[in-house]
Amino acid sequence: MSKQEGYEYHNPVMLQECIEGLNINPDGIYVDLTFGGGGHSREILKKLNNGHLYAFDQDSDAAENANEFDTRSFTFIDGNFRYLKRYLKAYGVKQVDGILADLGISSHQIDEASRGFSTRFDAELDMRMDQSAELTAKTVVNEYSKEQLHKIFGMYGEVKNAKTLAEAICSARINKQIATIQDLKDVLVKFAKRGKENRYYAQVFQAIRIEVNGELQVLEEMLEQTGEVLREGGRLVVMSYHSLEDRLVKNYIMKGKVSGEMEKDFYGNVLKPLKAINKKPIEATEKEKSKNNRARSAKLRVAEKV
Repeated sequence: MSKQEGYEYHNPVMLQECIEGLNINPDGIYVDLTFGGGGHSREILKKLNNGHLYAFDQDSDAAENANEFDTRSFTFIDGNFRYLKRYLKAYGVKQVDGILADLGISSHQIDEASRGFSTRFDAELDMRMDQSAELTAKTVVNEYSKEQLHKIFGMYGEVKNAKTLAEAICSARINKQIATIQDLKDVLVKFAKRGKENRYYAQVFQAIRIEVNGELQVLEEMLEQTGEVLREGGRLVVMSYHSLEDRLVKNYIMKGKVSGEMEKDFYGNVLKPLKAINKKPIEATEKEKSKNNRARSAKLRVAEKV
């Protein structure tokens, strides 16, 4: 893969806004938690002199892209960002000046038919971001109980007829395993509103993908470590693509806990490690939204360690 192809792998949303949010010190230590095709990392490295960038990704395709980065200022960590503190400690790093996370799946993962993320292609139901993980979408759809399916469709996909859909999937799989994307769509189409089938498929696929990758749990674990890892004045920059993620990020920044509960000291002051730089999330420009589909739902939040 050439450098140019690596860059096209994932066209970063709000790239300049993310870099500005980090407020980069050329001699600082930074973390890109979602390396992907390296678009954000490449821009961060341009602004470093004696600084260092640590980039995380659990996707084997991303690890290949990292081979293109031939500089002493860069270290690639082949791992899940839920272990942020542990990995940094292994490199002797206790505190950093900035952390960037571009959540969700990359356009490359969506466009790679065999990964099973997209409703546009037919492939085996997979949806693993980490290809070595055991749990796949096929397992969720064929082995989860009716109650489990109802819960994940309702919570993670905000699907209105979640219970009815869960019952239908359990009935359909008695006769034949639901093995492919088309098999699943054949069940879903009966429950989608006419003309809005793709939106319905997207909600259901989102729910299954979040379950397969434990995305919300992983995000919670990562956020709660950022307050410890960032040094005073350090920045946290997080871009999310659906309300479930954004709510967790907002809660942590505003309240100090992903649950939204507030801890207060003896004097009634809220105990929280970060202060919001932007009270409302930053959104992409209309021009960017027209060029990049992913930008339409993106919400960017920036916070500073106090």
